[in-house]
Amino acid sequence: MQILMDEGEFRAIRMLARRKRMTVAEWVRQTLRSAFRAVPSSEPERKIARIRAAARLSFPTADIERMLTEIESGYLQERGG
Repeated sequence: MQILMDEGEFRAIRMLARRKRMTVAEWVRQTLRSAFRAVPSSEPERKIARIRAAARLSFPTADIERMLTEIESGYLQERGG
């Protein structure tokens, strides 16, 4: 990949990379990865549609304290306790 930028931008990036004790290439890779993770993986409308579809389903539920007690009980049984 080749990226063209003016000399001032490159100097600023080189300075940032030096501060982090890394090469410009590594700084650029890490910055691009970070930017990529910040972008939503899908459109908000699709996410909302999935949430609405899941909300129409029926799942077993209980009081949170009861659920935590049952989970803890399961852990204790696995350990032989």
